[in-house]
Amino acid sequence: MPLLLLDLDNTLLPRDAAFRAWAAGLLSEYGLPPGDLDWLCLLDGGGYVPRDTVLSATRRRYGLQLSMDGLVAHYRRGINSHISCPNSHVQALRAARTAGWTIAIVSNGGTGPQLEKIRRTGLGALVDAWVVSEEAGCAKPDPLIFEIAAQRCGVGLADAWAAEAWVIGDHGPADIAGADLAGIRSVWLRHGRRWSERSYRPTLCAPGLPEAIALVLAEQELSGPAAVRTVGTPHPGSRYLTTPRLETPQLGTAREVSNERAAVVG
Repeated sequence: MPLLLLDLDNTLLPRDAAFRAWAAGLLSEYGLPPGDLDWLCLLDGGGYVPRDTVLSATRRRYGLQLSMDGLVAHYRRGINSHISCPNSHVQALRAARTAGWTIAIVSNGGTGPQLEKIRRTGLGALVDAWVVSEEAGCAKPDPLIFEIAAQRCGVGLADAWAAEAWVIGDHGPADIAGADLAGIRSVWLRHGRRWSERSYRPTLCAPGLPEAIALVLAEQELSGPAAVRTVGTPHPGSRYLTTPRLETPQLGTAREVSNERAAVVG
């Protein structure tokens, strides 16, 4: 059964754009220099700097009278109010479902905040399962988190499930290294960057999620037919139901797959 394991922040959801919008709102609300927006985004580190570090440094820099709890609440409200799932991502997910793929979200982070993003953006209706590191007790790049995702999708680990699975993500040390450790093929989302790791590398690269899913579907066509399920039928143990199939966007071609594989450079 073909299985697609997708990262959440900056893969399915444009988390950095939501942070930037929150930071701009904070500066405006408290009459702070708008030119500090880039400083705050640099401090955030794409979400990989611990939230408490980001917010305590922000509070100290501006002498904010908000308590840390108050600033955390402000941050969560702001992030969630600005985050959304682009329509192009929704259409790409539906294309994968129509093609017979099972889909799971695999995310590092706190359970509550990540689930709130999934629910608020409607992603829950588009996937079969989710795994968040806090509730799972393990985090990417630990291969166990991908095994948990497969099990929640009804995939038996005794099967050679990894051979028909793909991981798509934007973060090399978590998503791509994790896929490599688990023996799963992967697509790294470039987001305008160059791959720099020497000890491991993705199977393919793509500029964004829609292109990544198109490449995976095209690769599956090149590899031959795989067992597929009826779209709209959840697997045992699935966290969410599927949605009706809609129009499928144009998918990648075999040439595009070859080009993206060649683009993985050290």
